[in-house]
Amino acid sequence: MKVGVVGAGLVGATAAYALTLRGSCSEIVLTDKDSARAEAEAQDIAHASPVSHGGRVYSGGYDALAGSAVVIVAAGANQKPGESRLDLLAKNAAIFREVIAQVTAHAPQAALVVATNPVDVLTDLTTRLAPEQPVLGSGTVLDSARFRHLIAQRAGVDATHVHGYVLGEHGDSEVLAWSTATVAGLPVTDFMAARGRPWDEAVRAEIETGTRDAARSIIGGKRATYYGIGAALARITERILGDRRAVLTVSAPTPEFGVSLSLPRIVARTGVVETVMPRLTPAEREALAASAEVLRQAARTL
Repeated sequence: MKVGVVGAGLVGATAAYALTLRGSCSEIVLTDKDSARAEAEAQDIAHASPVSHGGRVYSGGYDALAGSAVVIVAAGANQKPGESRLDLLAKNAAIFREVIAQVTAHAPQAALVVATNPVDVLTDLTTRLAPEQPVLGSGTVLDSARFRHLIAQRAGVDATHVHGYVLGEHGDSEVLAWSTATVAGLPVTDFMAARGRPWDEAVRAEIETGTRDAARSIIGGKRATYYGIGAALARITERILGDRRAVLTVSAPTPEFGVSLSLPRIVARTGVVETVMPRLTPAEREALAASAEVLRQAARTL
């Protein structure tokens, strides 16, 4: 299976690296306006192939995307210290209008995975620009992973045994759906009580802040985030390639809210095949509606 990556910056290149290390596909092509950067990143990643899974990694123009089953779109301006994801909208929307036209022309059968921020609004835009192709955004897959990681730290367990969803915008208005959070199948409160672990509003608030402000903290310290999202993009791509029907909080158009946002979705080769709305508390439902309104207001500027 062949995967294209458009945008060979830190996010795109790290996603390609993660795909290589995980053996997710047999062939990866990197495309970037800066062809020298794409070539250098592809060469560097290709050198990891002989000691991982032996796939082909190379660079090329948009025509090299032909035959891709999935194209990850990571082109665009990065978030800088002090910027919100929505601050990037105007310049990245302009880039997408050019990029998506090229992708659809050369890889008309590919599923498109949007990684560029603000990912929800750009997922909406990509859906309009590529109406004949499956389109989804990375959404809150990473936010949900951060949520699970912080709960696991407090619970003292492997994070793969923690489940819980972050919904709505991949951004400041995101909703941490505590009603969906479990550890080893138990509600978090019950698991913590069973282990005698501290659990109160202060601990919960600390986890919420750590999840919501993770990107801001990382960008402040090292100017960009890319490892977590690179791994998340590899996981999404694998689920599409394998037609796995995995449940992931990807972003997709949601008629109920009139905008693309993140909810648990069943993801297969054809993209999002179904949305599974969790049973939320009234407060969570209200917060999700408010998050959708933030995104609708941003989308209107397009």
